[in-house]
Amino acid sequence: MSTNFKGADRLEGTYNNVWVEYSDLVTEHNALNLGQGFPDFLPPEHVLKALAEVANSNSVHLNQYTRGYGHPRLVKSIAQLFSKLHGHQLDPFKNVLVTLGAYESLFCCIQGLVNPGDEVIIIEPFFDCYKPMTTVAGGIPVFVPLRPNNLCSVMSSSDWTLDPVELESKFTKKTKLLIINTPNNPLGKVYTKDELTMIANLCKKHNVIVIADEVYEWLLYGGQKHIRIATLPDMWERTLTISSAGKTFSVTGWKLGWTIGPDHLLKHVSALHQNCVYTSPTPLQEAVAVGFELETDRLGKPECYFNELPAMLAPKRDELAKQLLEAGFVPVIPDGGYFMVADFSKLSEFVKQCKRFLLV
Repeated sequence: MSTNFKGADRLEGTYNNVWVEYSDLVTEHNALNLGQGFPDFLPPEHVLKALAEVANSNSVHLNQYTRGYGHPRLVKSIAQLFSKLHGHQLDPFKNVLVTLGAYESLFCCIQGLVNPGDEVIIIEPFFDCYKPMTTVAGGIPVFVPLRPNNLCSVMSSSDWTLDPVELESKFTKKTKLLIINTPNNPLGKVYTKDELTMIANLCKKHNVIVIADEVYEWLLYGGQKHIRIATLPDMWERTLTISSAGKTFSVTGWKLGWTIGPDHLLKHVSALHQNCVYTSPTPLQEAVAVGFELETDRLGKPECYFNELPAMLAPKRDELAKQLLEAGFVPVIPDGGYFMVADFSKLSEFVKQCKRFLLV
């Protein structure tokens, strides 16, 4: 009897994943994994304490299913904080959707909005899942690159920019979405207000929806400011903003994220979520809610974790850049995020010499 069953056609080209490959290689060679963005330090104590208290609570309800679109305490705490950040009063039960990580948020946004043949503009370099999520939905990825305008021994992520003319050329009558990631993974580019305004104006001109992947919103260095594209004029109504508890509180293994947006867009995302995952773990949502309640009160103060985290990571960024330079790489110094891209082309001659030596 044959067991050679064919999978769904829409999955063609999506079976391989770079992070699966990296993880397998790390295990095989007992290597240090610099490819994935997860911390090697503990989350803030009050967040861990909150989870422990939930686990030891006498509350029956905290161990059972919670509201499918987001635990009430969590969506209320998200709405309270992000209403301030967006300058727009959020309804916790209409404008916030909690998901299994920002990854699920991305999946539900794309699956919930893209029809076969719709085009999705993706800015390169990009988080690898954008492309397969688009193609599985039947969409057509349309790529436009950030290009470096300063080729020297040390580059900054701010040296990488979009050509406005080239970007506009990518918009067609079929364009449904544009995905913007700021701070960018992997470059660490933090888009300026002028850059985001240019992108926003094109999206309004061509009536395109924006998915704003802002999971690294708190990881900013050197006085950089995070501008939320949804806060620009007339952009709230066409923007879905995605965030991550994993990146916010250094708990990537908790896999909690959320999407913020207007009800007329979020209802499509929520429909996908309820028919795919339905709900997220109640104890984790409760603990993250406690974390947000405390940090909202600390917002703007030195003791706020949103300030402590980048202050802790900045010296590590600088040390890694120093080590890469000494090793012959040309690093791109990130203004935000976890990652650092480095040009290794100067090592090619060294590798050739090593090969010649081994052959001798």
